[in-house]
Amino acid sequence: MKVFIEPIGRLINEFSKLPGVGAKTAQRFAYRVINMPEAEAKSFAEAIISAKKNVHYCKICGNFSEGDICDVCRHRSAETICVVKEPKDVIAIEKLNEYNGVYHVLHGTISPLDGIGPDDINIKGLLARIAEGGVKEVIMATNPDVEGEATAMYITNLIKPLGIKVSRLAHGLPIGTDLEYADEVSLARAFLDRKTL
Repeated sequence: MKVFIEPIGRLINEFSKLPGVGAKTAQRFAYRVINMPEAEAKSFAEAIISAKKNVHYCKICGNFSEGDICDVCRHRSAETICVVKEPKDVIAIEKLNEYNGVYHVLHGTISPLDGIGPDDINIKGLLARIAEGGVKEVIMATNPDVEGEATAMYITNLIKPLGIKVSRLAHGLPIGTDLEYADEVSLARAFLDRKTL
């Protein structure tokens, strides 16, 4: 005998594919959607479809954007580039209102155990931006974990011979913490106290 009828089982299955969502949470989400008024459920579904259709990666930095180029790349000086692992890290830093440069999103970090090498993340795009000229500093803001540190050191070794200042966020962040979960005070302190590599 089936535990759930097909539409509920399918909904639970889809929610359980989201990161950090276990079976019980997926069930709660599914029940919540089923109990929504139809207009609210349609609005929820339309928001998902709209985000999927209208959110792209910026052709310059790799951050989320509604157009080909994000607002940050369009309006800020590219003298300083802050390198992050994922677009959600850009959001964490932007909340601080402390940084006025542009970003470069790697979409991952070097992780040999997971089969992810330098060619599997957006390092070539960063080097191409630097080759265009005008960049004075690159801030390495990858997570302070083994993969983030290895990625920062790999990129630093590529950039330093070019005569560009390379700095790293200070370790005001606990080791193993993802930027998106760091409190704003620790993240702001780490950003202000970054050091040259």
